[in-house]
Amino acid sequence: IPDNLHPQCGPVAWLLGTWAGNGHGDYPTIDSFQFGQELIFTHDGRPFLHYMARAWIIDEQGAKVRDGALETGFLRCLPEGQVELLLTHNTGFVEIYYGHAEGGKLEVSTDAVVRSHTAKEYVGGHRLYGNVDGDLLYAYDMAAMGQSLQPHLWARLPRQ
Repeated sequence: IPDNLHPQCGPVAWLLGTWAGNGHGDYPTIDSFQFGQELIFTHDGRPFLHYMARAWIIDEQGAKVRDGALETGFLRCLPEGQVELLLTHNTGFVEIYYGHAEGGKLEVSTDAVVRSHTAKEYVGGHRLYGNVDGDLLYAYDMAAMGQSLQPHLWARLPRQ
C-alpha cells in the first residue's frame, strides 16, 4: 500500500496501477465481440481513486479493428469498505454505483443512470472486480435496449 494512500482506500488498494488485456462481450441485441482494454487506477492521497479506461474492438487474431468505449470517474472510498463509483462515458451516460470492497473484491450496482438525448437506452448495471492470481478479473452485467440485467462484458487483465 502506498505511503500516502488514504486509509479508507485500503480495501481497493490492490486496484492501483495499470491493467491491460482482452475481454469478451455479448448481449441479445448485438453480435458477440472481443476487445482489448486498458484500465488505470491512480490516487493523490485523498479518499478516492481516479479511474480511466479505454477499449478497442479486436478481430479473431487480436488485431485492433476500431476504437471502443471510454469511461472515467472516481471510486470514492467510505468507511468499512463501502464505496461509491461515479462514471462518465463517451457514449452519453453518467452513472452512480454503490457497493462494497473487501478481500480483493469490489462489487457495485447502479443507483442512478442519466443519459443524453443522443445516447442509446441504458437503465442499469452491476460490476464485479476481483483480484484472481494477481490479475484483475471483471464482469459487467447490463440492463439496456429493453433487456433485463444480464451478462454483457467480462475480461481478465494482467497488471502492466
